[in-house]
Amino acid sequence: MTTLSAPDQTLAVAALPQQIIAAWAAHDAEAFADVFTEDGSMILPGVHRKGQAEIRAFMGHAFAGPYQGTRVTGQPIDLRFLGEDVCLLTTEGGVLAPGESEVAAERAVRASWLAVRRDGQWKLAAYQNSPRD
Repeated sequence: MTTLSAPDQTLAVAALPQQIIAAWAAHDAEAFADVFTEDGSMILPGVHRKGQAEIRAFMGHAFAGPYQGTRVTGQPIDLRFLGEDVCLLTTEGGVLAPGESEVAAERAVRASWLAVRRDGQWKLAAYQNSPRD
């Protein structure tokens, strides 16, 4: 097994939001859920889903309904390793409505991403967002 250097580990964790952005852009609930650990959790305002199956089902319905045609964006604002295989990432971003290039204030969020390394791969153990303002 190859061990990644500290900068490479940082890049691997920082890539998780990009994986979510890509899955959202494709409205691919399977790819979205695959970013999480099997028992990962996702908390959004008014929503709590635990496990890839629940996350996949929720996002599948959301992409076909209220999130249809939307995109999501986010940028890391803090990243800290809490141990060799645990990292806390904080981002700022939100949902872009069709035709938008900047997130409207009412959809802007800050999010916490708890990443864990399992079998050499970084995955989300927990994701939570709340309104930015």
